[in-house]
Amino acid sequence: MHILFVCWGNICRSPAAEATFRKIVKQEGLGDRISIDSAGTISQHQGNPPDHRMQNAAKARNLSISGKARMVEKSDFERADMLLTMDSFNFSELSKLAPENEHQKKIVPFCNFVSSDDTEVPDPYYGGPSGFEKVLDLLEDGCTSLLLHLKQKLL
Repeated sequence: MHILFVCWGNICRSPAAEATFRKIVKQEGLGDRISIDSAGTISQHQGNPPDHRMQNAAKARNLSISGKARMVEKSDFERADMLLTMDSFNFSELSKLAPENEHQKKIVPFCNFVSSDDTEVPDPYYGGPSGFEKVLDLLEDGCTSLLLHLKQKLL
């Protein structure tokens, strides 16, 4: 099974989601059954490392975020079993990028898996430290629920 997390630039939310989910999947011993990646809907930050503020906030939680930003490619739609978007704009943009109508059903809002009333993972890029903490809280919650959902499909 392959999971792709998607945000706008692939420097804050989606790489943090990838790292969070990777940690949870590894703890559950499912790293050989679930592959995880992240991408963005724009190429502006392509090749850049994750935002240093997100890296620092994650590090305080014993979470290591690495990689380089990239834009979603056609092969992502073919490879991924699920493409999880961080907000409604990402959902809309990713839907436009989908090469085939059949790929649309793979695109799912990440917040479908959070236990709070939040409908979007807010972009922390232009805010302060509390925004990065809010994102990480939502990602921990949603990634835990996502894994429970996927375990039902794997068993």
